Amino acid sequence: MDKNWMHVPDRFTSCEYNEGINNLLTMAKAHAPGRTTIRCPCRRCCNNLFLPFNEVEDHLFMIGIDPSYTHWIFYGEGENWSVNSSSFDDDTNVQSHNFIDDMDEMIEDTQAASFIDLAFGESGTALEPPMSDWQLKTFDQLFEDARLPLYPTCEKFSKLSFIVKLLHIKTVDKEACSKCEEPRWVSTRGKKGKIPHKVLQYFPLKLRLQRLFMSKNIAKSMKWHREERVDDHSTLRHLADSKMWRQFDKHHTWFAQDSCNVKLGLVSDGFNPFNNMSKPYSIWPVILVPYNLPHWLCMKEQYLMLSLLIPKSPGNDIDVYLQPLVNELKELWEDDVDSYDASKCEHFRLHATLLWTINNFPAYANLSGWSTKGKMAFPSCNEDINSMWLKHDRKYCYMGHRRFLPSAHPWRKKKAAFNGNEEN
Repeated sequence: MDKNWMHVPDRFTSCEYNEGINNLLTMAKAHAPGRTTIRCPCRRCCNNLFLPFNEVEDHLFMIGIDPSYTHWIFYGEGENWSVNSSSFDDDTNVQSHNFIDDMDEMIEDTQAASFIDLAFGESGTALEPPMSDWQLKTFDQLFEDARLPLYPTCEKFSKLSFIVKLLHIKTVDKEACSKCEEPRWVSTRGKKGKIPHKVLQYFPLKLRLQRLFMSKNIAKSMKWHREERVDDHSTLRHLADSKMWRQFDKHHTWFAQDSCNVKLGLVSDGFNPFNNMSKPYSIWPVILVPYNLPHWLCMKEQYLMLSLLIPKSPGNDIDVYLQPLVNELKELWEDDVDSYDASKCEHFRLHATLLWTINNFPAYANLSGWSTKGKMAFPSCNEDINSMWLKHDRKYCYMGHRRFLPSAHPWRKKKAAFNGNEEN
């Protein structure tokens, strides 16, 4: 298809530009029948945003089309051609290969990791290791899953994105709790059958950590903190420059020696999914952050790994919900996992550890077990906290802030204005 119209200088009055946009939108509608939104190829959106057809048309006229987008792979043009086809010259192959996020290369890496080295041992004899459900599927089946949405209206994640385990938080193989003997089921009758007291959605961690190393580019980024980071011991650019990171590496040298070992942070808090504060319901996601990545990648949405989805506010019982994650983290610390490094085309033994948690102060109490209320509310102060009970207000206040003033500050001697004592 002729694309000279993309470079027309005056797009507002050019009939050629107008006709080109019409052909592009017609192709997009034919490529995605029934869809109301498509990727916008304007200079500002650059195919990163899904917009209605009329808004895409407005953007293409007002902002202009991205001139580098010469292969309309998101609109059906690339369905019948291959990146490695000899009908294109080398420059065209390189450009289109980079544009589609190295899909062919990623497929080759996944094939190598899943089938080649798992099928044959070092001596060349065939092995029959236990394989998971996703490994037993053919690549045609995997791609079929990739085309299906995670849920009916989802446009961002595919069915292949998540492997979910539903865990009944009481007992797994018994009818009652072994400690309190409370029945596992709320009800065992009716049309729905057995209804458990609580259900937790758990997203296994090992497989997703292994997948980070199945792409050459991502596997290289996972070792950036050790192999490419500028370490001048004076500037804090990344968490690897922090005192805690260095102290951990000093105490666990066996873990620090392999740059592929993953250091994680855990994030958790509750929110109201209904956007209606009149409904006192909150759901608690638990998210893991891989800090091996560079600082410009580790907090990106695509690398934040949802680990747990707790159906309601757990309170102090959050440790019960965290059990499957804690067990898997223990396994990743004590027992390594066989993984494949696509950047080096070799297998390695993967370990992982949890370094930090990120949360607000109320959630800190649930995650750590340290009460953030009452006489000793501040964990960092511990027993050195200066708390005072107000008998009329029936609550605690904390008066130790004068200790941080300069030694000659006049407020240190003001007794009546504070707690009746000088602060020395």
